[in-house]
Amino acid sequence: MITAPTRVAAATAAVLALAVGLTACSSSAKSSSGSPSTGTSAASAAAPALSGTITVFAAASLQGTFTDLGKKFETAHPGTTVKFNFGGSSQLAQSIVSGAPADVFAAASPATMKTVTDAKGTAEDPRVFVRNTLEIAVPKGNPKHVAALRDLAAPGVKVALCAPQVPCGAAAQTALKAGGVTLTPVTQEQDVKSALTKVELGEVDASIVYQTDVKADAAKIDGVDFPEAAKAINDYPIADLAKAPNPSAAKAFVAFVESAEGEQVLTAAGFQQPAATASPSASSS
Repeated sequence: MITAPTRVAAATAAVLALAVGLTACSSSAKSSSGSPSTGTSAASAAAPALSGTITVFAAASLQGTFTDLGKKFETAHPGTTVKFNFGGSSQLAQSIVSGAPADVFAAASPATMKTVTDAKGTAEDPRVFVRNTLEIAVPKGNPKHVAALRDLAAPGVKVALCAPQVPCGAAAQTALKAGGVTLTPVTQEQDVKSALTKVELGEVDASIVYQTDVKADAAKIDGVDFPEAAKAINDYPIADLAKAPNPSAAKAFVAFVESAEGEQVLTAAGFQQPAATASPSASSS
């Protein structure tokens, strides 16, 4: 027979056991779930740090802004080095298709990007990130008094253009056609910087380049706006490449270019934000 004191002792023991069990369960639950900061720290620790060289092929008109962005990217990601190959977009595209090792391609037109995307397994999801508009570049003081697109066809005016297969050259031809202007350039250059240099050196009286180039070189040249430029705005697509030697860093660099910090650098240089409907196949200029 169980006495009353025995029953009380048993009940007390049961209550204590239950309390200990609940405390253990609570501690276990907290331990397994962890606090938000602990979980985030673990996830951050698991993400590998970027390192190594990122090789970027970019249109010559992006040289100033991308050089700046490259330095900012290296600062944000110690251990990385951004190496650039600037030039005419068409030449860069052909190099990539031919197997030149590159991580990122930024072109001055959808047509040149298409050269790369048409080669299967070459580019990953190109996106338009900026736009650029044409302007007439003339030597300081505008000695030939160029005030309109038609003035480029005046007797005695020497003009440098980009070659037709280069984005700035294709855009210039579109603008000239829109203005009903026919002219024969004294030279056709393989990238916009080369055409601009002809003006700087006084070898020609004018050239059709991008507004961003005129702005960057304002100490040496003057710019002349012309309404036909609105018919030849170039969209600039960017893509990380499928065979990128450093794929993680390539994707990170593209994301950095498209970030708020990248946008700030590009717009300060005179680039425009892309139209809402712009796509890499929207233009062939």
